Amino acid sequence: MSQICVAARCYVTAILVLAAIAIPAAAADQSTDREAVRVEVAKVVAGPLNEQVTAVGTLLSDEAVTISSEISGRLEAIHFEEGQPVKESAPLFSLDDSVYKAQLADAEAKAKLAEQTYQRTSKLFSSKYATAQSADEASSNVAVTGAAVELARVQLEKTRITAPFSGIIGLRHVSVGEYITAGQALVNLEAIDPVKADFRVPERFLPAIKVGQSIRIRVDAFPDETFDGEISAIDPRIDVSGRSLMVRAKVPNSQQRLRPGLFARVTVLLQIKEDALTIPEQAIVPQGDDQFVYKVQDGRATLTKVSVGMRRSGHVEILEGLKEGDQVVTAGQIKLHDGSPVSAVTGTGA
Repeated sequence: MSQICVAARCYVTAILVLAAIAIPAAAADQSTDREAVRVEVAKVVAGPLNEQVTAVGTLLSDEAVTISSEISGRLEAIHFEEGQPVKESAPLFSLDDSVYKAQLADAEAKAKLAEQTYQRTSKLFSSKYATAQSADEASSNVAVTGAAVELARVQLEKTRITAPFSGIIGLRHVSVGEYITAGQALVNLEAIDPVKADFRVPERFLPAIKVGQSIRIRVDAFPDETFDGEISAIDPRIDVSGRSLMVRAKVPNSQQRLRPGLFARVTVLLQIKEDALTIPEQAIVPQGDDQFVYKVQDGRATLTKVSVGMRRSGHVEILEGLKEGDQVVTAGQIKLHDGSPVSAVTGTGA
């Protein structure tokens, strides 16, 4: 009997020894299986963020006109250099005025004669030697000849063509000695300080677009520069074909580097969020229609659903799901699952 007890005790002792060896080994294996994953992290930061909309548009002159003559005649002189600035009312063209001077002299002579006839007829009418009809005809003739004088004077003035506003004169289409007709295009005049920028934005932005809002444009002619301006007018109608709103802005152009016709990329600054939360864009893990991040806390990565807003220069706005100072994984997410232990280092995108 004693031999049986001794054997039993030996058997139990052997089991305990084996268990003591196996349990640490299993724990070591488990620890190896759950070894911390090395990841890069960045903090959620709060700061100002511009809410904006981008569009494409075209630059236009602030004012533009094609200069033409209102009368016919032979071109006598040109008073400008092509492509140069001109002031308002500066002379541009002179037509031969000899015919119009003669017409004015003829009209003035007829008006003088009509006035003399009227004076004589009035005296005769007062003395009962002229009828009322003849007096009325003499008075009417004074008015008619006076109007003819005014017309001849205006036509003579139109032989001098001047600039309607200050701007840059274009390339002329006529030469001295050429006979021009009424309405013929002679040269274009452009006022380009400021320039206009016309562009369209989707109709959903209608409530956010206001006159006076700041804009920023880029043009291919100066790819490394931006030009600031502000919205000056908004079309009252929505374009039904494109469901868009036409907007016009003015951009200062004192150095006259911007020219009408340039293609422009326009950014409208809608508002500034002073304390917007942002994270590097690469932290986002999309799953279906939802967006997630791995938030690092107490050495573990927790899969956290977030609501995102604007995206700017490699960063994305977080509307819900995180708070300032939280750490999120920016590199290494592919090796993670919810609850994975991690070894975090600050990433280059932090």
